[in-house]
Amino acid sequence: MAKDSKIIAANAAFYAAFSTGDFDGMERMWADDDGISCIHPGWPAIIGRATVIGSWRDILQNPERPQIVCAEPQVIVDGDSARVLCIEIVDGTALAAANHFRRVGDEWRLVHHQSSPIAQIVEQAEDDRASHRVH
Repeated sequence: MAKDSKIIAANAAFYAAFSTGDFDGMERMWADDDGISCIHPGWPAIIGRATVIGSWRDILQNPERPQIVCAEPQVIVDGDSARVLCIEIVDGTALAAANHFRRVGDEWRLVHHQSSPIAQIVEQAEDDRASHRVH
């Protein structure tokens, strides 16, 4: 459980850096190599430290960046790798997010972040039975 709490703390620090516009804190969250990647909502995949960190610099320097809150974080640990699956509430909209971490020394550092909208499930009646359709 101590390992899980360190990962949850690292995940919370990531969202704190985003919320406060702390670019230095955000930059420190990420592993220091070119094997990192990110997929912001609606963006293509970004690979490599310079590109990933540059994307965060642009986002955090934007005075109109969205407000974000992490909810329901769930940790999955596999040795020196871990991921946190959570719900991001971004300006009132729910997004599914996955934050992948790698242990570097005594710290958990981000190696991948991905966030995307959650589809709405709509119930409709078909042939006298209820079905679910995702759109």
